[in-house]
Amino acid sequence: MEFWRDHLTFSLGKDFLAGGLGGIAGVIAGHPLDTIRIHLQQPQRPSASGPTTAGAVVRHLLATEGSSAFFKGMSSPLATVAIQNAVAFQAYALLSRALAVEKSEPLPLHRVAAAGIGAGSLQTLILTPVDLVKIRLQLHTAHGGGRSRPTINFDGPCDVARDIIKREGVRGLYRGFRVTVLRDAPSHGVYFAAYEYIREYLHPGCRKNGGETVMTMLTAGGCAGALSWIACYPLDVVKSRLQAQGQGRDSRGRYKGITDCISRSIREEGVSVLFRGVGTAIARAYLVNGAIFSAYEMTLRLFYSQPSQETMLENPTPM
Repeated sequence: MEFWRDHLTFSLGKDFLAGGLGGIAGVIAGHPLDTIRIHLQQPQRPSASGPTTAGAVVRHLLATEGSSAFFKGMSSPLATVAIQNAVAFQAYALLSRALAVEKSEPLPLHRVAAAGIGAGSLQTLILTPVDLVKIRLQLHTAHGGGRSRPTINFDGPCDVARDIIKREGVRGLYRGFRVTVLRDAPSHGVYFAAYEYIREYLHPGCRKNGGETVMTMLTAGGCAGALSWIACYPLDVVKSRLQAQGQGRDSRGRYKGITDCISRSIREEGVSVLFRGVGTAIARAYLVNGAIFSAYEMTLRLFYSQPSQETMLENPTPM
């Protein structure tokens, strides 16, 4: 099977569905570690003695909120990440088709990176409000009057979104949009290029014929996710801090913008603050993106294992 040629020719809609299923698999696999990451990225107040390590965050959440705290805010990305991931993978497929010089050969890695940058930029239109609501829910208790008592009770992501619009207007849903673009555009270039390179390295020829194993998908997807997070992590810390503003004690805005957030964070907590929680993020990225790419690739193979309408028209069965 000429997997790459078929993918370019018949991918419209299939990448959308496969990417959506991959996104759902990724959320389920990685949300608990994502909750820990978000808590670790928040500024430490002089008057508070909050947890500063992953283990301390786990113990604190279990003691104050129970195991359900690790899944707080999951309904927001679970309900929408399918669309966001579907948009990213469909955009990547369309850009790959546009950038392909030789339709029978896989894209060179520099063109893969360019397609990834474009896809990463487009999906931020959906990701920014979703991430904002998720972060507000994940940090809801921590920003309350104490470390364990919220000042406002939210029933779910829709309630959080309504509160943001009420307090900050519709534009408030896109708080952190610029830093999200700065984070996601280049990191998606790294993401897709690393995946294609690693899977071809592990299983030569698979980019063209689609013959790699599930273990290759898991490993290449996991490594690609980890590398993309390493590349963008400092900006992710900035994004999380900017998007956490607007609730609790940060309702007036602790930071004025990206540059102010970086300079104040380093001045108050040191350069290492830009990498706080990076270990948890990398572990999560490996699990999540291994799941995403495996679900994505296996869904595509399910599609391409069946004769498409276009193929049947080109090669009709003899009567």
